[in-house]
Amino acid sequence: MRKLYALLLLVLFNQVVMAQKTVTLQDCESQFLKNNLFLLASHYNIDAAKAMTIQARIWDNPNLTAELNAYNPERDKFFDIGKQGQKVFGIEQLIYLGGKKRNEVKLAKTNEQLAELQFNDLLRTLKLQLRQSFYTVYYNTKSLEITDKQLVHIEDLINSYSIQAQKGNIPLRDVVRLQSLYLNFKNERMEVVNNSIEEQANLKLLLNSTETIIPDVSKDDFNKYLKIIPFDLKSFEDEAIANRPDYLAKQKEIEANELNVKWQKSLSVPDITLGANYDQRSGAFNNEANISVGIPLPLWNKNKGNIKNAQAVLAQSKVEKQNFNLQLETEITSAWNKWDESRKNYAVIKPTVNSDFEAVYNGILTNFQKRNISLLEFTDFMESYNQANIQVNELKKKLALSGEELNTTINKDLF
Repeated sequence: MRKLYALLLLVLFNQVVMAQKTVTLQDCESQFLKNNLFLLASHYNIDAAKAMTIQARIWDNPNLTAELNAYNPERDKFFDIGKQGQKVFGIEQLIYLGGKKRNEVKLAKTNEQLAELQFNDLLRTLKLQLRQSFYTVYYNTKSLEITDKQLVHIEDLINSYSIQAQKGNIPLRDVVRLQSLYLNFKNERMEVVNNSIEEQANLKLLLNSTETIIPDVSKDDFNKYLKIIPFDLKSFEDEAIANRPDYLAKQKEIEANELNVKWQKSLSVPDITLGANYDQRSGAFNNEANISVGIPLPLWNKNKGNIKNAQAVLAQSKVEKQNFNLQLETEITSAWNKWDESRKNYAVIKPTVNSDFEAVYNGILTNFQKRNISLLEFTDFMESYNQANIQVNELKKKLALSGEELNTTINKDLF
């Protein structure tokens, strides 16, 4: 029976381990590029745009006609299509004029390039979401580890003090104070847990995974965000203009709209229909071979409405690009300021983070256990210690997130 219990516990433990996965940011991004359903779905837009380019190159099919005799009253014969009967065959082909086909192909090719840029912009946006969720889960986990450690100590104290209070050795208010501290920590922990649950769900969605992701961030991975980067708006703007797919897409939209105007204007030029036919007996001569030419008269429909619409869309896209230029400058300045402020804030507390906090905590806990400090002093310290550690992790998280936001704004890994 004991062996059976041991086996069941081993299986359960393996399932828990298998359901979790410790990964670095590089591992996450590799899995993201392979499995993300948003990217896979969006890539079909590129395939669809390429198909439209293929279609734009294809000319209309020729039109084949046939006219066969149904009844010849002179010979009282149905379907008289022999040597003495009557039949007509004809073929026609539409010939595009005014550069219609050339402009249509160029427009389709530009839309194909636009689809690729839109895909790259989606990739840029989703990568930022991935990195933000990754760092949020990591630093939330670090905060929870500290809080959980304190909760264990407080819970032990509550149990011990409850026994002593029942014996009348200590006042009940000391137990109540410890319980109040315990509940405060639990409430603060719940906020962090809820945030982690949301970000963990986002990670699973982005990675198309059912496993619980356990982020792993090395010291070097974090310290890269501490390097000093001087603010050079002109250089940052040049980088963003060259690298950001949404900016390049704005330019490509203008190009596409310019081609659409040309295409709509070329549609106002009448096309020619060329044809050839054979008439056995109904023409001026027997066994006639003729050619035909047809062209519509541009009297009423000159495509004016579509041309004006295309021109309006072109003007709108130019204004939107001007607005995007202003927005880009604002985004870069804002992203750099947020990162620089986060870097400065963390640099202030950095020397005391790793050593002093832990040493002071252990010292206070030891002195309280020896009754060298009062319960009030101990609980005040515990609250301050917990808040300080959480704030340190928040500063680290904000520094990493703001650094990634700056990377994404310029679409270049500055760190």
